[in-house]
This record gives sequence, structure tokens and C-alpha cells, in this order.
Amino acid sequence: MTSGQYPILSRVVNPSDLKCLNEEELPGLCREIREYIIDVVSVNPGHLAASLGVVELTVALHYVFDAPDDKIIWDVGHQAYAHKILTGRRDLFPTNRHYHGISGFPRMAESSYDAFGTGHSSTSISAALGMAIAAQMQGNTGRNHVAVIGDGAISSGMAMEGLNNAGVSGANLLVILNDNGIAIDNSVGAIKEYLVDITTSRSYNRLKDFIWKLMGGNTKYGANSRAIVKQIGNAFKSSILRKSNLFEAFHFRYFGPTDGHDVIRLVKLLRDLRRIPGPRLLHVITRKGKGLECAEREPTTYHAPGQFDKRTGEIVNNECPGKLPPRYQTVFGRTIIELAEIDDRVVGITPAMPTGCSLNMMMEKIPERAFDVGIAEQHAVTFAAGLAADGMIPFCNIYSTFLQRAYDQVIHDVALQKLKVIFCIDRGGLVGEDGPTHHGAFDLAYLRSVPGLIVAAPMDVTGLRQMMFTAMKSGLLCPIAIRYPRGRGREVDWIKPFREIPVGKGEKLTDGRDIALLSIGHAGLFVAEACTLLEKEGISAAHFDMKFLKPLDESLLHDVLHGFDRIITVEDGTIVGGLGSAVLEFMSDHNYKARVKRVGIPDRFIGHGSVEELRRDCGLDAEGITEAVRRILSSGER
Repeated sequence: MTSGQYPILSRVVNPSDLKCLNEEELPGLCREIREYIIDVVSVNPGHLAASLGVVELTVALHYVFDAPDDKIIWDVGHQAYAHKILTGRRDLFPTNRHYHGISGFPRMAESSYDAFGTGHSSTSISAALGMAIAAQMQGNTGRNHVAVIGDGAISSGMAMEGLNNAGVSGANLLVILNDNGIAIDNSVGAIKEYLVDITTSRSYNRLKDFIWKLMGGNTKYGANSRAIVKQIGNAFKSSILRKSNLFEAFHFRYFGPTDGHDVIRLVKLLRDLRRIPGPRLLHVITRKGKGLECAEREPTTYHAPGQFDKRTGEIVNNECPGKLPPRYQTVFGRTIIELAEIDDRVVGITPAMPTGCSLNMMMEKIPERAFDVGIAEQHAVTFAAGLAADGMIPFCNIYSTFLQRAYDQVIHDVALQKLKVIFCIDRGGLVGEDGPTHHGAFDLAYLRSVPGLIVAAPMDVTGLRQMMFTAMKSGLLCPIAIRYPRGRGREVDWIKPFREIPVGKGEKLTDGRDIALLSIGHAGLFVAEACTLLEKEGISAAHFDMKFLKPLDESLLHDVLHGFDRIITVEDGTIVGGLGSAVLEFMSDHNYKARVKRVGIPDRFIGHGSVEELRRDCGLDAEGITEAVRRILSSGER
């Protein structure tokens, strides 16, 4: 970064430098930050549109508040790039999401300015309230606590729980509602419609502007202005919107809506709000992708677009030319449509990720049977349970780490009642640059312990199709979880007819005499590569694709343990409680003795980097598996 290209930003390393600028320089700084984000993210992929939309808000927050003493918490955190640039990481920003670079999300261990680590939505209000209450209990009455949350995230149950608690707490808490009408896909639900009512009501906005002017105190109403304003608000809000203000019903003082791209006005508003005690909410209207025309026009596409031409916005395709195998997500999207055409009881459900999981394909073709329920994983699972209880066949598609939030519902509302909900668990395993908040490391382990739940993981996209068909057609009256990764599998034959596969049965893929390799899911592809490498070294390895973690194929395991005294289990999930643990438990139960090495994601949180780099670190690539075989054969390692 050069001072010639960014004359104002080059003078700002941290918030204390920002405060040295005149207010008149702030719009220019915002333009330079936006340009810097576009320059960097165009060649170093990351979350683009969300961060472009909050540049003015970020500058205003750090201009008015005194972070890190004041606490600023970014909900989800994929909009925090301007925050990182202004808080000592300007020159490190090109390493964003790189292996050993800075994280793409706020991370407490990375900077004191990152008041709370965030990667999943709707946590900011609860965390900020906890900090505010802690400050109150410690006698620190001067510290400010700000939670910045989007219109999609605020509809989540956890955000509502936070508002409900905060409204009666008396805590020094400012919630900033960043309303751009979109999370990753368009926001949905009644709260979204309510925010549209507030945003588009001309009468309400005129009233709010009038109230704001009165609250300045420099009016003919003098010291009684606040009381008069409150009376005016109470008298007219319901008649204008035909409903009371939702946030004031939560006992928050509501301000707005206001233009989130007017940095000068935001500074003035925040200065005034800083002096007001108790819970309050500022509603700002922003445009996701602001400053990049293509991102403004297609915010979902440019949420995280990969590399793109910063002049034209054209997305760069860095994949190898020629025919590529389809992504698991595309196969899910096409397959559920085919299944829905076979059986009119099939419905699809996702909590706010229709484009990411490809349920949007069904929403376009069969909209009456595809449901985006918003950022509400717990509701999605119990909604699916209700559908199943009345005879429908729900396919509930949730990302692996998001399903963690609905674990009780999986147990209490689905498994305990033996309801046939088919969970399609996307983003299983290592996902790459998003890092530890998004790696699907724990799903196999946390689902294996649930009684009556079938847990399956296909090795490739063809296996995904057949497992989805089997889950629909089988006479099993129990929940089924099908877990698969982000990205591509092997080529699929779309013409090949569906076939049911035996539930709870694995398959021997290759014969061998020296060692048995047991894999589950996508990791089996790397085991197959390892077998090829081992063959060149004269090592004969048998490869078994287990397909199902629960129920385990006990007959196959008996055969393996009778034939081999050296075994390696391979899974792209945590080695604690997954396939390796299941095999060891089986051996203990049946008094088998064998040398076993478990290969999987280690018992620690894995950082960010490319999937290839992280697989190598975990020993989950072909070379790592090969090395594990060499070691167990040469040293007898258990």
C-alpha cells in the first residue's frame, strides 16, 4: 500500500490515528478503505460485499468510541474487514485468510480490538450484554458496549433471547441493526417484512426525524423535550405502522432508520447515543456491496466471489479447463428435485443457505415444497420434525457447524420420537479459509452418540445420490444423516438409475494382504490415492469404504479383523469419537487384538488456510496416509 494511492488511509494505522483526522476527511477515508478492500480481495478471495457495506459505519464507530476499552462486537464477522484495517492490521490485510495469516473473522487471540470471536450469526447481543453486565458489576460505568448485527441475524432465536434479556437489564448496551435486506441470500420472514415497513413508511420516517431534532434539547420545548417526544412517539407510532415498535416492546430505545453511508451523520448520531444510558438500538440502512456496482447488483454472488477483475467485476475461473466433476452441492440440488418428482411428499428445508447448499434449485422449480426458514437452525430441525410427524419426507439441509446449534432438537424432537427426517449435512470436514468456526470436524462424533440415528457418509457424489434415494425409499422409520463435504467429488452418471443401497453395509474396494485401510466419506478418495502410492512401494493395502458410521457393518469388521493385524482408520472428522473410536470399541467388545492407527482431524481447533494445506497438516492427504502406513508397518505403532 502506497501513500500516493491511499493518502488518507496511509496515515491511519490504528483508531488513535483515525481520531486525528478532521470530520471532513472521513468520506475520503471511507472511499480509500473501500478501494483497498476491493484491491486486496479481488486477488485474495474473501468476504467482499458485506465488508463494503459497512465501511462508513466502521469508520464512525472507531471515530466516536474508544476501542479496545469500549467493546465493539461484529455479529458473524464477515463484515469486519474495515475494522481490521483500522485496528493495526492494515498492512497485514493481504494475508487475510491465508495459511498463518490473519483470520477472516474477528478473533480474540489476534487483536485486543476483536472484543469477541465470531463466525456464526446472532451471538453479538448476548456477548455484548455479558460484557456490559460484567462492567456494571465491576463498577466500570463509563465503558460502552456495541453489538453490530444484520437484519438476517437479528431474526434468529438467539438474538431475540438476547434482546429479551437486555431490555430489562438496564445495561449500557447499544445495538446497531445493519439493515441491508440480505444475509447471504435475501432475508426472509416476518421480521424482514416488519423492517421493510419501518424503512418504507414515509410518515414514520418524518416522525422520527422530528423526534430526533427535538431530542437535541436545543428547541423551544427546552428541558421537557424528552418527555414530550416520548408522548408523541407513544401516541403516533401504532397508528402509523398499525403496530407498536418491536424494539421498544423489548424496552430498547429505538433510533432510526438512518442512512448508513452518511459517515458525518453517523458520527453525530453515535456521539449523541453514547451519552444516552441503558439499552438502545440504532437502525441503519446500508447497501451490501456498496461502491462496487456488480456487488451492489448481485450481493449474493459477490458475498465471497473468489478472484475477480476489480475494473469489470468479472469473476475469474481458476479451475483447470475441461470437464470437471460436479460439486456435492449441485448433486444435492439436482437430486432432491428428482426425488420430489418421484414422491410428492418430499420437501426441502434450509436455514438461510439456499444458494450455498443448492436448495435454491428446488425453490425455483418447485417453490411450494422448498423452505428457507431464515437463520434458525433449531426451528429448521423441529419444523422438519413436524412435517415428518404428519407424513411428509423432509430433507433438512444444514451446514455441519450450523447443525451443532440444533443438537438438542436432533435428539429431543427427531430421534427420540423416531421421526424420519433426512439430514443432509453440508460442509462436513475441512472447509479451508473460513477456519475453525466453519470446519465440520465434529458431526460424525456428535451424531454417532444419538440412539436410533443412522449416520452415513458417501465417498463421492454418486454415493450421495444413492444415499438420498435410499433414505427416501427405505421403509426405515428413523432419522437419517447424510454427511458430505464442500467441493467436488468424482464424476456422476446422471443417466444411471437410482438404486437402494443396503443400510449399514460397507464395501471392499481393493484387495490387499499387508494392511487394511478403513475409510468413511470423502476421505476415501485420498485413501484410494494412497493405495496407488503404496502399491508402487510394494505394499499391498486393502481398502474398505465403510459408508455408514452407524450402524457399523459388523460383519465386514469381523472379516477385516480376522484377516489383518494392522489397521488404519481414516476420516475427515475429529479422531475423538468418530470411525476410529467406533472400531476400537468394536474390537474391545469382541476381544480382538490388532495394531490400529487412527488418522483424522486432531483433537484441537484447526486454523485457516487452503483445504490442501490443512489436509497436509492433519495427515489427511494421500502422502500423509501413506506415511501412516509406513510407520505402522515398520514400528508396530498402535
